[in-house]
Amino acid sequence: MKKQGSDSNPAPVLPALPEPLKDLKFKYTKIFINNEWHDSVSGKKIEVFNPANEEKICEVEEGDKADVDKAVKAARKAFELGSPWRTMDASERGRLLNKLADLVERDRLILATMEAINGGKLFSTAYLMDLGACTKTLRYCAGWADKIHGRTVPMDGNFFTFTRHEPIGVCGQIIPWNFPLVMFIWKIAPALCCGNTVVVKPAEQTPLTALYMGSLIKEAGFPPGVVNIVPGFGPTAGAAISHHMDVDKVAFTGSTEVGKLIKEAAGKSNLKRVTLELGGKSPNIIFADADLDNAVEFAHIGLFYHQGQCCIAGSRIFVEESIYDEFVHRSVERAKKYTLGNPLLPGVQQGPQIDKEQFQKILELIESGKQEGAKLECGGGPWGDKGYFIQPTVFSNVTDDMRIAKEEIFGPVQQIMKFKTIDEVIKRANNTTYGLAAAVFTKDIDKALTFAAALQAGTVWVNCYSAMSAQCPFGGFKMSGNGREMGEYGLHEYTEVKTVTIKIPQKNS
Repeated sequence: MKKQGSDSNPAPVLPALPEPLKDLKFKYTKIFINNEWHDSVSGKKIEVFNPANEEKICEVEEGDKADVDKAVKAARKAFELGSPWRTMDASERGRLLNKLADLVERDRLILATMEAINGGKLFSTAYLMDLGACTKTLRYCAGWADKIHGRTVPMDGNFFTFTRHEPIGVCGQIIPWNFPLVMFIWKIAPALCCGNTVVVKPAEQTPLTALYMGSLIKEAGFPPGVVNIVPGFGPTAGAAISHHMDVDKVAFTGSTEVGKLIKEAAGKSNLKRVTLELGGKSPNIIFADADLDNAVEFAHIGLFYHQGQCCIAGSRIFVEESIYDEFVHRSVERAKKYTLGNPLLPGVQQGPQIDKEQFQKILELIESGKQEGAKLECGGGPWGDKGYFIQPTVFSNVTDDMRIAKEEIFGPVQQIMKFKTIDEVIKRANNTTYGLAAAVFTKDIDKALTFAAALQAGTVWVNCYSAMSAQCPFGGFKMSGNGREMGEYGLHEYTEVKTVTIKIPQKNS
């Protein structure tokens, strides 16, 4: 094990980084329903590509409405009263989640290699960060399984009243491509902890780790039908889940545009419960009294992590006027240090964007920044002759009306803006339809607390960025979504509260 940090500032002990697996075989490419592997009803398949070299990895079965119907039927049967899943002790659900965490830990190298090949994620990031987060999330939710309970209520009259926190039922869960495995775990762990059954649709670009998890779910001992995995496209499989009359809840992570469609589908079908974790254009505010080295590094990681493909990316950096030029200079020098290339190789710090569509969208937004008058400090174009790589890009002299200051870029493009006063920067930071995350860097506790209250965001960081954990609720204000994931708050999204009142002869205190 390799220790990070120092004696005075200890940090978590991370496992040593092994080499990624060579010649990895992709064994699980079919639809997972009832703990069995199925061909798609249509016979269609999805081609899966490696974004680092644009080569086809394999084909997986393409699920659509007919396959979703099969999966929902299996999930509903598993949720019936008297089923093995419904009659299972809550502590046993926790044991199964812990067993699944053990299996993820056992196959950590396989899953991390798969994430790097399929999603363009740095192998080191996948192995150390993503897989570590997955096991911690599973174990956190496992611990909650037998601690979700109602209350007795002292209602007026001769009654005995109590509440039950019951599972919602069949949950459709639609997963994004930027954190395929982490988001899979974020969705299934709290749902299963609370006793629900699930139908998961992984992103069409990155279905491989989700399908591999199907094999581990079966091995762990979850009853058939509790977890079903249907790879497919949003307009077909995703829409079928969102409109389905026998799906009780849908949880989605992805774009605000698609989130609106899902909420509309819920309204037009059975008013299913909806939780959404959507886009962001998060402000990161740097005061002159901040530790500048710390602020530059966190601002850099907060934007460039995973090639900028993060919903929480700190993509609107507001820097106090007196330190603006120095902050820009240091940020440019930091971005220029990157080594781009195959994310499986050691020493590579930036991999590819996920696909051609995202690649072209990012380049188009970079061009808009140049045309609208922002100063291109470094980068600004594609890199290499194969794969969807974009140079780390930094813009200065950015104004709030530019597209790069308003639209979610989802790429390695850093915008640095200037501010003068506290009131001004609060208004500018909040002047967005999004509200997922925000940060402030200052040594002044009064400023920190002022901004923690004033910023309209689901998460506010002070003197750090992207600090997240299974214990902490996560979600957005405004058009960044509804509901919360993780922490105790995240469990509330997967239960219905039932009030039970019994007439009694006489009540005594």
